[in-house]
Amino acid sequence: MSYERSARYYDAIYESLKDYRREATRVQQLAREHGFMSGHRLLDVACGTGLHDQYLIEWYDVEGLDSSEAQLEVARQRLPHVTFHHGDMVSFDLGREYDVVTCLFSAIGHLSSEQLRPAVATMARHLAPGGVLMVEPWLLPDMWNPERVLSADFVDRSDLKIARITQSRREGDITRLEMHHLGGRPNHIEYFVEHHDLTLFTEQQYLNAFRNAGLEAWRDIDGLSDNGRGLFIGRKLAG
Repeated sequence: MSYERSARYYDAIYESLKDYRREATRVQQLAREHGFMSGHRLLDVACGTGLHDQYLIEWYDVEGLDSSEAQLEVARQRLPHVTFHHGDMVSFDLGREYDVVTCLFSAIGHLSSEQLRPAVATMARHLAPGGVLMVEPWLLPDMWNPERVLSADFVDRSDLKIARITQSRREGDITRLEMHHLGGRPNHIEYFVEHHDLTLFTEQQYLNAFRNAGLEAWRDIDGLSDNGRGLFIGRKLAG
């Protein structure tokens, strides 16, 4: 899961595509509805550049974790008083517990089928009793649309121009994304390609991973946005 080159363009692209405040508000609502925790500590796994975290800090003492140093650099500039950790979602160990742990924007899809269970178990180990884990999935297998394999995103600002065209294809339970970036700032234009492989986990695979980690688990169909992917929620039993 590498966004080292695109990190400098990430916010400009996605802030025009997603309502991060609305999604953060929904996280807080779901945590209050389903959790039995008494504290307000939240860990955002695969936090990226901190776009959700800038709103989650309204309700929580937030920490973030990501494997991309380039994205963490952006997050630290945005939220200098928030602690951001560099680590792998499969095996990180921060030595503390949180009332809410999130893994949003389909970051979980970057894992292989062998990594899903240990990653969910790692996140669950960081939950305090009564705490809530929320994982926003990548596409479920029946959501794959073979007719929509090409997409484009554009940013047109006076100081920044971006054209990103993504070609995708499916190979078994893997979706392979090829993202072509053309970015321009005053006195500098660059072109590069990023490749991302995301796994099409089934609903049962997610639920099994949660339950194997000792969590009560269910799928919230509505999720955080209208993308149709929903949200998997797990609660750690108190006591």
